[in-house]
Amino acid sequence: MKKVLVLGGGFAGVEAAIYLRKQGIDTTLVSDRDYFYIYPISIWIPTGDATRESVSIPLDQLAEKHGFKVIVDAVTKFEAKDKRVTLQSGRVIDDFEYIVVALGQDKLKPKGVENTLSICGKPEEATELHERLNALVEKGSGKIAMGFGGNPKDTSAVRGGPAFEVLFNVHNMLKKRGVRDKFELTFFAPMEKPGQKMGEKSLVMMDKMFGMTNINKKVGSKIVEFETDGVKFEDGTKIESDLIMFISAGTGHEILKQSGLPLSDAGFVVTNEYNEIDGFDGIYAIGDSASLMGPDWRAKQGHVAEVMAKNIAYNIFQHMQNIKSKKSYIEHINILCVMDTGDGAAFVYRSDKSAAMIPFPIIGHWMKKGWGWYCKNSKLGRIPRIPGM
Repeated sequence: MKKVLVLGGGFAGVEAAIYLRKQGIDTTLVSDRDYFYIYPISIWIPTGDATRESVSIPLDQLAEKHGFKVIVDAVTKFEAKDKRVTLQSGRVIDDFEYIVVALGQDKLKPKGVENTLSICGKPEEATELHERLNALVEKGSGKIAMGFGGNPKDTSAVRGGPAFEVLFNVHNMLKKRGVRDKFELTFFAPMEKPGQKMGEKSLVMMDKMFGMTNINKKVGSKIVEFETDGVKFEDGTKIESDLIMFISAGTGHEILKQSGLPLSDAGFVVTNEYNEIDGFDGIYAIGDSASLMGPDWRAKQGHVAEVMAKNIAYNIFQHMQNIKSKKSYIEHINILCVMDTGDGAAFVYRSDKSAAMIPFPIIGHWMKKGWGWYCKNSKLGRIPRIPGM
């Protein structure tokens, strides 16, 4: 049986390895971390309701359960034509007939971004957010700014939801501790209508939530620079802040720039709807590494990455058998999430046919908690997987 090498240990990579093994295919996964990090539930780390350990699954546990091999090492070079991968340790891998690129994406680096912390960056940043936030609470007052940016070259590479989630969770945490009136919270984004992907009705609801929680909003002006004490904008204004959380928009992974693969203007691998790459037989790109096809409101999300992963496991198996049957991810393009607020949540859905944001006070928070439990235990095979989840 031919072998498959999966590059990346995120949602796309882990799901690909699991489903390739379900097809009985010899699979090896390469990751620069020894754990799978569940970003959607890391939103509770800053408020102390979760830890890095509680939102992670050791890769060796997943490998043992599903039967794939794991190499914990960083990819430093990928030569696509030769199917050759060089790792940080110096090891060279060039004996795999199939390679799945699931390296994720890099982040745009606006001026002064080192003065910010991100909930969607390195896991260590979420822990530092918790420590910085705790220090402000102990101090008794402060100014906190949270927001996200965009990539004009690819509107799908934006992570807005987690910024809203952390912001509202921090609001509720401060409220529970009885110090909310001592803190100034500000949301910021350079676009005129941040969150527009969710639909116009959702924008109206978000504005109501900002008003109800006394959260300031600064939108519609380009971010010029992040400083140690705030955020400067093109219109000459500045948000004074003791703590800045900023989710930078995505851009193509650095390793892929010299890979020889066809890339979009934003640096993502150009594939067809089956995640195949023209001119590179046996190489597939999925998840955040791939340029996402679809409407203007499309967004790179974990559930779409997992659909891609399942599909390529099927497509690779069929290719090995010389069968022309393939599965496409196009019909699965939608926005779907439970946006947690700490004391509830909102169910967000967007497709070509409809868009909705439905509030779920109280129970919505536990729905998101329940999804986190489901994600961990279903990945480990302790409970059955629900189709489509």
